[in-house]
Amino acid sequence: MKLTRISALALFLCAAASAKEPVITKETRDNAEYMFIDGIKVHEEDPAKQPQPEIVAPKPYDAGATKAPEGATVLFDGSEATLENWTAMNGEPTKWKLVDAAMESVRGAGYIRTKKEFGSCRLHIEFATPAKPEGSGQGRGNSGVFIMGQYEVQVLDSYENTTYPDGQCGALYGRKKPLVNASRPPGEWQTYDITFTHPIFDEAGKITRKARFTVIHNGILIHDDVELSGGTGWAGPHAATEYVKHPDKGPIAFQDHGNPVRFRNIWIQEIAN
Repeated sequence: MKLTRISALALFLCAAASAKEPVITKETRDNAEYMFIDGIKVHEEDPAKQPQPEIVAPKPYDAGATKAPEGATVLFDGSEATLENWTAMNGEPTKWKLVDAAMESVRGAGYIRTKKEFGSCRLHIEFATPAKPEGSGQGRGNSGVFIMGQYEVQVLDSYENTTYPDGQCGALYGRKKPLVNASRPPGEWQTYDITFTHPIFDEAGKITRKARFTVIHNGILIHDDVELSGGTGWAGPHAATEYVKHPDKGPIAFQDHGNPVRFRNIWIQEIAN
């Protein structure tokens, strides 16, 4: 079967992940030297080594402050029409469903991604974890926002729910914990405003400019122009220099982690750089 650009990209990302990200056992996580970032072990749970971010109370959700600005591209407005902007990672129709003008993850449906691809951008997203929380730690309200299909800003129910700091809500997964925990209670709408600068590679595949993130969670700055030291793959080496060369543009994607997390009011502004 002839590959579409979407399915070709999905195969490329899968191949890169399988080649570069072997599954990690507890032993490799505990002992492998590449699993340390800035002197801190990835997913370090000892508060003496990686303290939990301070908890702050964000202002209540304000619908009037989240409208797409003039010139922004609306990726999802709650309608069937804008759900057509999205697809499964293999290019087939998504199995995610519309619920109360939001797209909701369906267990086993896989990731959902935009048909269009983007590089450096400003991205606005609203999300809500389940109103009736189940589980704890990484098992509660888990999803993720993937820029270019691979750099993850974690989505998690981190309201009165403790996990490793570099995997809590707002973390650059496995790379950088948020400055503060600005989570709202489960079921309430929350916002991410993400400014992203894409990485640049030379012809040999060497990184010449690393990705950068500024993230505002519920109106509170949680990452201030952070340079991403490498990929955010959950099942592979988090080496400080680990980047896999990829095109200058990729999709926006959301994770199916088995929890019915909802997303809505998604818009983007492309940045030329």
